[in-house]
Amino acid sequence: MTIRRVISPDVAEPPAERWSNCLVVDGVAYVSGMTARSGDPKALGAMDEYAQAKVIFGKIKSLVEAAGGAMSDVVKITIFLTDIANNTKVWQARREFFTGDFPASTLVEVSALAAPEILVEIEAVAHIGKGKR
Repeated sequence: MTIRRVISPDVAEPPAERWSNCLVVDGVAYVSGMTARSGDPKALGAMDEYAQAKVIFGKIKSLVEAAGGAMSDVVKITIFLTDIANNTKVWQARREFFTGDFPASTLVEVSALAAPEILVEIEAVAHIGKGKR
């Protein structure tokens, strides 16, 4: 069994010695909690849950594809949301990235994420090559 770190040019790498965005072990990709954070906090602050979730699912897609998979390989997502009343906005974005059998999901309301402008964080697990193509 080997652990392989996966990177994507579309997803900024974290500072050294903090975490890995994506690790693959025996064909299973573990994607860390992703946020819509980029270099511009003002742009992030102008985004609602739908817009943030769309960016996040795009990052997850980039990492899963860099691992050799597809979004159909994602079997589990965990969504952290600062206002559970806005969960339908996240589901709207999710429908743009998944079809057929949607991944198993957990939705948790949290009091805060890493910065006040971050409204959504999503992590994922994918079994590379196992989804319908």
